[in-house]
Amino acid sequence: MSPELVIWLAYLALILGVIALVLEALVFPGFGVAGIVGIILVGWGVLLLAVDITQATVALVVALIATIVIFIVGLQLMSRLKLWNRLALQNKQDNKEGYVAPAPEMSLFVGKVGTALTPLRPAGTAEVAGQRLDVVTEGEFIHSGMQIKVIKVEGTRIVVKEIAAAK
Repeated sequence: MSPELVIWLAYLALILGVIALVLEALVFPGFGVAGIVGIILVGWGVLLLAVDITQATVALVVALIATIVIFIVGLQLMSRLKLWNRLALQNKQDNKEGYVAPAPEMSLFVGKVGTALTPLRPAGTAEVAGQRLDVVTEGEFIHSGMQIKVIKVEGTRIVVKEIAAAK
């Protein structure tokens, strides 16, 4: 290969590597194929531009150390200038704000009988085992005061059906 071709190939590898890294950072989420390809192309471009393997290795090690130092300094600056608070979501899901995890004892209601306190169209309130619960039907309308039975619990969703009245 001619030296001119190697130089152009090195520049092409560097440019494509940087483009792949920018795409990884701004377009594609996570660390994936574009990031790995970008790192490989940039490293290959640096190796092709080097006069000998020793110079290329030294250049890669210096670039790696400089990257680590810049990363650490950047983290310290972000914490001092409170930049991280602008970039990261600070909301928390507390019980005080109404966020509640599904209670494991909800599954104990399966098979229990209760009364619809409000019309269920298909959601409403029912009393089951002495507790007021938010319940849903599988799509049917149930009048207030009708007898219902809990048929399944999915997380915090309690599904009920009407019990046919004995004639």
